Amino acid sequence: MAKSKTEEYPVLWLQGGGCTGCFVSLLNSVSPSPRNIFVDEIIPGKHLNVRFHPTIMAGAGDLAVAELERTHDQAAGAYLLVVEGSVPVAAGGAYAMIGERDREEVSMHSWVKYLSRDALAVIAVGTCSAFGGIPSGEPNPTESVSVQQVLSTEGINTPLINVPGCPPHPDWFVGTVASLLLQGLPKEGDLDEYLRPRAFYGQLIHENCPRRAYFDEGKFAEKLSDPYCLYELGCKGPVTHADCPIRLWNNGVNWCVGSGAPCIGCVEPTFPDVVAPIYEKITDDALPNIGAE
Repeated sequence: MAKSKTEEYPVLWLQGGGCTGCFVSLLNSVSPSPRNIFVDEIIPGKHLNVRFHPTIMAGAGDLAVAELERTHDQAAGAYLLVVEGSVPVAAGGAYAMIGERDREEVSMHSWVKYLSRDALAVIAVGTCSAFGGIPSGEPNPTESVSVQQVLSTEGINTPLINVPGCPPHPDWFVGTVASLLLQGLPKEGDLDEYLRPRAFYGQLIHENCPRRAYFDEGKFAEKLSDPYCLYELGCKGPVTHADCPIRLWNNGVNWCVGSGAPCIGCVEPTFPDVVAPIYEKITDDALPNIGAE
């Protein structure tokens, strides 16, 4: 029996204002492994062909940048654009440059605009890319913005999926890509109001936190080593949407609250300015009515 042809999905991965931690988190994926994601077929019959990635590609300089242009020209409408890090726009985008064109530096901002127009979809990985994150925090000297702000300003209607987190869990990215390849572009109701997949960001941390009973009983930790609810010590779980308590991190070993640290709300568009200071209690009027209809 003839083997079915593997369908290739070109991937262009840009990195802007960030720390590369989002990709490092993805490299910590256990099942599937990084090899399964980037070398093997990520799902039967479908393969991610990473054409450009600043962290792992062997090529450099003009050779690497030429692949951006070639993929754009040859695979228009079929490639995935993944953006990691914020998009600095101050000083003509001078704070994040990626290669040259005709001996002129090309800004991250320019690449995002150019490549997003003809992408099958854009995936903003990490809170910096999805919402601006730490680089866009006050006073924001680089005028960093999110991918969504760039697309909105430029009138670009390419489908956008935000996978925030500082960093995001590997499963959130892998699951998003697998869903995209299996089921196509997100349908109505698949994403929340901030374009996050509801499958991963559909519930509050607070709803599934193993310390929730202590919150209901009014038993609050006075120091980080206490076993009780960390709300008084600044936990942002009551206003943060993610499945960390049930998914856990590091191959299911632990998560922030499990290790005695409060949730810092890193997947929210209000991170870091509004949810700061980390160890300061959020106001009671910000609490949702958990379980209310």
